[in-house]
Amino acid sequence: MARYTGSVCRLCRREGQKLFLKGDKCYSAKCVFAHRSTPPGQHGQARQRKMSEYGIQLREKQKTRRAWGILETQFHRYYEMASNMKGVTGENLLQLLERRLDNVVFRAGLGSSRAQARQFVLHGHIYVNGAKVDIPSYLVKAGEVVTLRPRSREIPHFKALREGTGRILPKWLTFDAENLTASVTALPQRADIDLSIQEHLIVELYSR
Repeated sequence: MARYTGSVCRLCRREGQKLFLKGDKCYSAKCVFAHRSTPPGQHGQARQRKMSEYGIQLREKQKTRRAWGILETQFHRYYEMASNMKGVTGENLLQLLERRLDNVVFRAGLGSSRAQARQFVLHGHIYVNGAKVDIPSYLVKAGEVVTLRPRSREIPHFKALREGTGRILPKWLTFDAENLTASVTALPQRADIDLSIQEHLIVELYSR
């Protein structure tokens, strides 16, 4: 499976904002972006030329797919799905990204980052409605319940979560800390996306 293996801190610096790709470290004083927010590379600190309209649209698309840890081909596939759905294409796109199983595991606090949540899914720790699902891109539906594999509950990382994750949950999720269970009470809405994204720029880019 293709995946990005470089420094994720470089991605935040390139996009000019925190994408929270390293979990708890992004909230601490150790966050690289807090000390060095200039774009990476030899000319990162040089004066930046004004970006073209295409450049602005491209950066917005890159920022969005990097935040959710998705490569280009799959991201374009999500856009095509969103454009064939009823409603606003940009909002549909963000809803699809939020419905990914790895994102739900992250949002519920079972993983400290989307990358860690994706690893948990791939390693078979996550069940949906009582059945193992090891596909990070699985799209959850309203009413589905995400739980841990019974024997995974004794892993130290998960045992520590029984006291609560401390994470603010989006309105469409509920989390039972004692049973380590997340319930999808509704489909995510645009207002639930806490990352600064101008999705209309992505639509304009793909509509060229």
